Amino acid sequence: MALPSTIRTLRQPEPLKQQVILTTAPLPTLTPGSTTEHLIRVHATSPCKNELRWPQFAPDSMAKEIVPCYDLSGTVVIAPADSPFPAGTEVWGRTDASHSGNAREYTISYTSELALRPKSIDPITAASVPLSAITAVQSLFDHGGLARLDAGEEGRKANASKRILIIAASGSVGIWLVQLAREAGVGGIVGVCGTKNVDFVRQLGATDVIDYTEQSIKQWIDADPTSNRKVDLVIDCQGGESLAQAWYTVKDHGTLLSICEPTEPRKPKDCGVEDVKNYFFIMAPRGEDLGDVSRLLEEGKVRTLVDSVFKIEEYEKVFERVEGGKARGKVLITL
Repeated sequence: MALPSTIRTLRQPEPLKQQVILTTAPLPTLTPGSTTEHLIRVHATSPCKNELRWPQFAPDSMAKEIVPCYDLSGTVVIAPADSPFPAGTEVWGRTDASHSGNAREYTISYTSELALRPKSIDPITAASVPLSAITAVQSLFDHGGLARLDAGEEGRKANASKRILIIAASGSVGIWLVQLAREAGVGGIVGVCGTKNVDFVRQLGATDVIDYTEQSIKQWIDADPTSNRKVDLVIDCQGGESLAQAWYTVKDHGTLLSICEPTEPRKPKDCGVEDVKNYFFIMAPRGEDLGDVSRLLEEGKVRTLVDSVFKIEEYEKVFERVEGGKARGKVLITL
């Protein structure tokens, strides 16, 4: 197929300003001799809340030319020899912020970032999954210590005795945490969300729900003098006061993770919990982590959630929607 010489792309021209522009740029070029780079025709992508602030906090980890949006759904146009994703392959993945993102008509992605897109999900909706689902997989199994989804009945038995707390359970990462924990056989799944999402979070698989508009996390745990509500694992997707209160819910020798901010500074001075493994982590863009997610989607056991879909020309509305905090599910950009 004939390739264009120029493409439409979003750019963040000044790293320290949270401003995006729509412009044109030359078609991305592959590094000569690369055994990992693929040229991808992008179908859709999705921004992450606060991603325009990343260059302020981690300038050395960003690409020289910042193209936002790191979720990817597309078709391989050019692939290295012996790639598992030859030209014509429908792929999805999350690309690393160290190279330009995917809010452009053509992008470059590495072999390790890609996975086959399951046929049960269309190429636009697919862009709602990678970042959120991979973060959930790594939170639960790599960092959270739960038996993995492919561990069989023995793994499910081990997980049945575990209790976890998920803060922002109705959010884009939270919905995957709840569903994957359910599929892994976790015995107690406590979700934190607002009133309008309580039933939704229960439907996803939560065994208990804290409506933060009615009761704080601290009030919920204090209402149980037996400590039976305490959890083995907390995964925080909100930060702030919610993270601080989560410290009261974790058992001695448990684990507390946040995908939002460092955890130790939020520990209340009067919280006496001991020997808690706790830290903030950033997900690694590994395509292989979408394997079980793809299988579960094909089997109809999990679902994604899309808030809205916009064309690239409507990029200002996209970022307003994402940063406004009112989106229920992912906001997508089509190209």
